[in-house]
Amino acid sequence: MSEKPVAGTVPDEKEAAALEAAFDAHVAANGKVEPRDWMPEAYRKTLIRQISQHAHSEVIGMQPEGNWITRAPSLRRKAVLLAKVQDEAGHGLYLYAAAETLGVSRDEMEDALIEGRAKYSSIFNYPTLTWADIGAIGWLVDSAAIVNQLALCRCSYGPYARAMIRICKEESFHQRQGFEIMMALCNGSGEQKRMAQDAMDRWWWPVVMMFGPPDANSPNSAQSMKWRIKHKSNDELRQAFIDQTVPQAEKLGLAIPDPDLKWNEARGHYDIGEIDWEEFFNVVRGNGQCNEQRIERRRAARDEGLWVCDAALAYGEKQRARKRREAA
Repeated sequence: MSEKPVAGTVPDEKEAAALEAAFDAHVAANGKVEPRDWMPEAYRKTLIRQISQHAHSEVIGMQPEGNWITRAPSLRRKAVLLAKVQDEAGHGLYLYAAAETLGVSRDEMEDALIEGRAKYSSIFNYPTLTWADIGAIGWLVDSAAIVNQLALCRCSYGPYARAMIRICKEESFHQRQGFEIMMALCNGSGEQKRMAQDAMDRWWWPVVMMFGPPDANSPNSAQSMKWRIKHKSNDELRQAFIDQTVPQAEKLGLAIPDPDLKWNEARGHYDIGEIDWEEFFNVVRGNGQCNEQRIERRRAARDEGLWVCDAALAYGEKQRARKRREAA
């Protein structure tokens, strides 16, 4: 790819068409796009929307699990959960840094989130009512995230793809942690097994919805596939998650809350019942159980932490001033 400013203008329509044709050919051949390469403005905006939404999901996703750090049933469980929440903060950092290479600042992205102009994954607007919910998040939510993010490791935008490689490695540990919690509960007392089943009943359908609406109703999927931002459609990713998770649920002895779930020999996949997309879109519109709480806590964290940012900036300026004096 040619090194031209991301937001640079082109002299005329003919050159613009040539640049776009070269860009399309490059990504069609699975070439990587780097920050200083020329790219269509629509490609840049699509990446900013997707990467920032992904980063917001990691940061907001710390809340439902962080809520259980002090209430985990053992010191080991506390330490593991604390490490996981810390990982999620790191994932958000990687992704915000990747988005910044596209010319948007972290402050702009955070403002968009808090003001409701940017979205995050709908799954994080559901409450964690019991310890089993932490297991369900690790097992189901992180499994779904891995299915989606493994495909993003081949994203056409280099910084995003490279961030996803490290994130996926860490997410695999999170998934195992969640499955191990569910296994312990399912092999425990009757009350513990019922707790695990209750978590499965509440989390299954919201997780299935995580992949987004059906391909026919997803306004951005086709273009993202053409640009190789995505390599698999929403429905393909959802099917992959279901096919790998059903045997895991059987291993745990948990019933999936879908009476229509069955193996389709002809397709070689599981069929599922109808998804309640009205619930999904209601949550996306901000009317979920925890939408307001999640954003309010994010706003409070930003406002209450401003003094730390101000102090760091002041310290940095003080150090720079000292170096200037010493050099004079």
